[in-house]
Amino acid sequence: MAFNAFSDYLLLEKNYSKLTLRAYTSDLEEFRNFISEEFNTVIIDDVNYQQIRNWIVHLVEKGITNRSINRKVSSLNTYFKFLIKTKDIEVNPLSKHKALKISKEVQVPFSQSEMQEALAQLDSQTGFEAIRNKLIIELFYATGIRRIELVQLKLTDVDLSNKTLKVLGKRNKERYIPLLDSVIETIKSYSEERNKLEIISDKPYLFLTKKGVKIYETLVYRIINNYFSKVSSKVKRSPHILRHSFATHLLNQGANLNAVKELLGHSSLAATQVYTHNSIAELKKVYSNTHPRSKN
Repeated sequence: MAFNAFSDYLLLEKNYSKLTLRAYTSDLEEFRNFISEEFNTVIIDDVNYQQIRNWIVHLVEKGITNRSINRKVSSLNTYFKFLIKTKDIEVNPLSKHKALKISKEVQVPFSQSEMQEALAQLDSQTGFEAIRNKLIIELFYATGIRRIELVQLKLTDVDLSNKTLKVLGKRNKERYIPLLDSVIETIKSYSEERNKLEIISDKPYLFLTKKGVKIYETLVYRIINNYFSKVSSKVKRSPHILRHSFATHLLNQGANLNAVKELLGHSSLAATQVYTHNSIAELKKVYSNTHPRSKN
């Protein structure tokens, strides 16, 4: 199995991150383990579509979501496309495969009042963790960055003199996001508390645990869920909903869609347009309340 060559292809030619590479490798290993048990082979290059269908059925029966299954199959498809490129196979067994249907989930953003209430919880609190948590919430809401992007932020990514934040997004694409004065003040407060830590193992990284190591994604999720569970009854209270709130509130205030696309780090407008649903709802509300003919 041309794992090494495939890995080099993803890293060097496709410019995928190491995190994405691990996800692809994990999916391929999972499929290889399946065909080893079911068909007594570990050579993915020789499988047929029916064997892949058996794997998909197996995943469905395990309760894996259609979205996750589609992602796993997509990893496999990318591998087969690589084998076509290198002329190791002539036909992609997934060439006619249709992805499983995914029900569209309505992502409900936090309201502006919920955002204010969540941050108000932290205004009077002191100490390293409280100020760190406040900065995490403020950064998510003020910049719209992804959770993994926040976790990977380094001290050198913050430019206080130019009031900008350098973010390393998908496929190692860099973007610069302006920082609000209020966020800069919180960054300064956090830096003071960070410097008081007795031990710092991961010195380059901006966000640390109280033990001085780089913060991790599950902790970031718990922080967001904890604070917003006190001010919101929404089912989903995650970093992604904060990103959604950032985009929705900007669009509600009349921000240009293309500008929001650049801030979010999207490669196409289609990805950004998903956030316009709530903005259109807000426009309809304003329209019905203000148009002279709406009262008739």
